[in-house]
Amino acid sequence: MKFSTTVRLSVMMFLEFFIWGAWFVTMGTYLTKTLNASDFQNAEAYATQSFGAILAPFIIGLIADKFFSAQKILGVLHLVGAAALYYATTLSNFNGFYPIIFIYMVVYMPTLALVNSVSFKQMTNPSKQFPPIRVLGTLGWIVAGLTIGWLGWEKSGTLVLTFKMAAVASLILGLFSFTLPDTPPAKKGQKTSFREIMGLDSIGMLKNPSYLVFFLGSIAICVPLAFYYNFTNPFLNEIGMQGAAAKQSFGQISELVFMAIMPFFFVRLGVKKMLAFGMLAWALRYVFFAYGNIGSNYWMLILGIVMHGICYDFFFVTGQIYTDNLAGEKFKSAAQGFITLATYGVGMLIGSYISGPIVDSYKTSATSHDWQHIWLIPAAIAVAVLVMFLLFFRDKNKVEDKPGLNLDEPQADVRVEV
Repeated sequence: MKFSTTVRLSVMMFLEFFIWGAWFVTMGTYLTKTLNASDFQNAEAYATQSFGAILAPFIIGLIADKFFSAQKILGVLHLVGAAALYYATTLSNFNGFYPIIFIYMVVYMPTLALVNSVSFKQMTNPSKQFPPIRVLGTLGWIVAGLTIGWLGWEKSGTLVLTFKMAAVASLILGLFSFTLPDTPPAKKGQKTSFREIMGLDSIGMLKNPSYLVFFLGSIAICVPLAFYYNFTNPFLNEIGMQGAAAKQSFGQISELVFMAIMPFFFVRLGVKKMLAFGMLAWALRYVFFAYGNIGSNYWMLILGIVMHGICYDFFFVTGQIYTDNLAGEKFKSAAQGFITLATYGVGMLIGSYISGPIVDSYKTSATSHDWQHIWLIPAAIAVAVLVMFLLFFRDKNKVEDKPGLNLDEPQADVRVEV
């Protein structure tokens, strides 16, 4: 792959996740403090991500795969997204804001698959070439959080600027997308069934009892995940943490670190223990949040954020490896699409509509909550999922470590007992 192509793909990936990180992390604080939204409305706004994830396969399967080049659709979607984000900054109440952010997430979520499609099309060896480019996306999210903290937008109450910053970045990426290498539709002229679009061709994997346990556990663990995405930033700002968005970026830095050392744990622990440690980390994170404060227990808050690397990599990345191995060559793509739809679509949607009313019910005043009791609830959910997983997950298959998921190359051919 040409160096110029690598640079363009890296810029694309950086902007793709910079845009998301620029407004998504602090939206809850913006809604409650600027638009006077309730906790339930806050959760409703975050649930738009799940609706976008559910609808994204239709946009990809019915349009991108059949009629237009991926980079052109990517450009159009980001230009529409830029307009939506900027228009959202002119709205002064939640009722006006909600349909706009809903539209935005419907056009943004398909771009996550499109940037991958554009990247893979240009690569001769994706397992080696994709990870260094994808890591620029995580860096983009980190830079967005650090920028918000550096500029002090949370402290000054000017989080509306995060949407404007994201809108400008979306405009830049929208225009830049038309300069990316051509990625013609992969299934032009072919008929595409509903089963193919939604990844349902891989549903037969659920006949494996242990994979069914993993699948249901993946959906269930997204309930406490929704608490983290929806309410961590409002929580940290409410208790007085300075530069909360910047400190939350430590979670993405942790993700990079644990991704790098993941092969060491993977080979020694195996898939079942990796998944179990990931779920245990979710429970511990919320316990740290429950008992942390900006005084003597400040370290608990930071450690709870930093544990994102274990929470995400040990459970979700390991789960992707497990799914990839069981799917077989014919259903690999469909299986990954199906598990993503189940987690970020169905699981996060359920979590959003559960978390909102719970947080609302623990309000102690117009501007404060009983956060200790709130955080112990997702901790208990995570423990319950962990116990059920340990009791019923008994898969004895051999599972391979996959280098394409950013695992160290020397471990690529190691086979691990589950």
